[in-house]
Amino acid sequence: MKVKIKVWRQKNASTPGEFKVYDTPELNPNMSFLEMMDVVNEELTVKGEDPIAFDHDCREGICGTCSLVIDGKPHGPHKAVATCQTYMRSFSDGDLITVEPFRAKPFPIIKDLVVYRQSFDKIMQAGGFISVRTGAAQDANAIPIEKATADMAMDAAQCIGCGACVAACKNASAMLFVAAKAGQLNLLPQGQAEKDRRVLAMVQTHDAEGFGNCTNYYECSAVCPKQISHEFIAKLNRDFLTATLHSTFSQAPAMSSGGGAG
Repeated sequence: MKVKIKVWRQKNASTPGEFKVYDTPELNPNMSFLEMMDVVNEELTVKGEDPIAFDHDCREGICGTCSLVIDGKPHGPHKAVATCQTYMRSFSDGDLITVEPFRAKPFPIIKDLVVYRQSFDKIMQAGGFISVRTGAAQDANAIPIEKATADMAMDAAQCIGCGACVAACKNASAMLFVAAKAGQLNLLPQGQAEKDRRVLAMVQTHDAEGFGNCTNYYECSAVCPKQISHEFIAKLNRDFLTATLHSTFSQAPAMSSGGGAG
């Protein structure tokens, strides 16, 4: 099969970008989308042209690095898969496929399809950790946790921080990301001591980095490659309200100074 790809090309953040169309050579339908991009880049390199810059790492749907909007949908046409798990058999011979970066103000373009997602790192530095000293590692069954709670925490922990939720949201909200990263800790006993401070710090950083508010359209959960439920956003809202009330009437417990939240 052969396809045409309409790709966003942009030299750097300060240079205007534009779409360019490339014809692919003969492709194996079982290639992943990123392998197709590799083949196109090989041809561009042979021709002496600048290859298309795009993010990738594990190519197993684990790292969250791949970040392409394919035909208007983050990660491509299928549910519960990352870009690296999208295969060319998902398209038809002769298709014109539009490929763009994740577009959001907090994700500035570095080059072509590569965006800078440091804002996610700042949110994690604000509260996505546990700093309470617990001593040596405990036995797995030392702290009883109800299975339903453990399952929910594991569901939240599946978030790979790819940013598809932001790219899909009309407000460029990262609330699903924040809700998952805060929720996986807040649900467990080890995370309770810093729960209020964690929620306040992460939400504050989310807003400071320029992400928009959640208006419950649920595009985020629809495109999430790990199918993180938008119900975590509702839980985050409840936790945020509780933390705000607690901080109003008493001083919230302080996070470790290494966490970046003052």
